[in-house]
Amino acid sequence: MRAMTCTPMALTNQRATGPGWRGWCLCCGLSALLFGAAPLQAQALASAPNSPIAEFKRPEVSALSGAVPTAPVRLRVWGFEVYDARLWTPATFRHSQYAQHPFALELQYLRRLEGAAIASRSIDEMRRVGKFTEAQAQIWQSAMRALFPNVGAGERITGINLPGVGAEFWVNGQRVGTVNDSDFARLFFGIWLDERTSEPKMRSQLLQGLTP
Repeated sequence: MRAMTCTPMALTNQRATGPGWRGWCLCCGLSALLFGAAPLQAQALASAPNSPIAEFKRPEVSALSGAVPTAPVRLRVWGFEVYDARLWTPATFRHSQYAQHPFALELQYLRRLEGAAIASRSIDEMRRVGKFTEAQAQIWQSAMRALFPNVGAGERITGINLPGVGAEFWVNGQRVGTVNDSDFARLFFGIWLDERTSEPKMRSQLLQGLTP
C-alpha cells in the first residue's frame, strides 16, 4: 500500500469523502499541533513565575546586565532548613573583590522567620567579618528592621550590591529600600562571601565555578 503524505497531492486519487481526505486532515492537524506547540510552550514557559526565562525578567536582577544565577545552596541549622541562597553575577565578577562588583544575593526562605530576628542575626554574623562600632550596629540594625519583613516559606529577600554606595533590597520582587553605606554592604554580603564567614562550606558551594 502506498504511504500517504501530508500534501494536497494525496487527494488526486481519492474522493473528498474517502479515507484520503480524512487522513490528510488528520495529518495536517497533527502537523499544526506539533509545529504550533513550540511557540505556545515557549510563551507559557516565559510567563510561568518560576520558569528560568521568567526569573531573568525579575526587576531585582534584570538591571544587572548579563548576570546569571549560581546553583542554589541550602542552609540548614541544627537540622532545620532555613533558606536557599544563590548569587546573580555578571561575567566580570571576581569573588575575592566582591565589594567592587554589582551582583545580587537571593535568599528564598523555607520557613517562617521574623524580620527583626533576621536583622539581629545579620549583625551578629557581620561581626565575624569585620569590626564596626556599636553606633554603626544600631544604625544598621534599625535600617534592616525597617526593610526586612516577616517572611514565610517561598518568600524571597534579594540584596543588590551597589559598589561604593551601599546595598539595595527587594522583597518578592518589590523594591523596599537601600542602606547607603558601602561598609555595611561589604560586611553584610561578607556574611556569605568573606573567608571569615561562619558557613565556609556554603561559601565554597556558592562560589563554585566563579572567578577568584
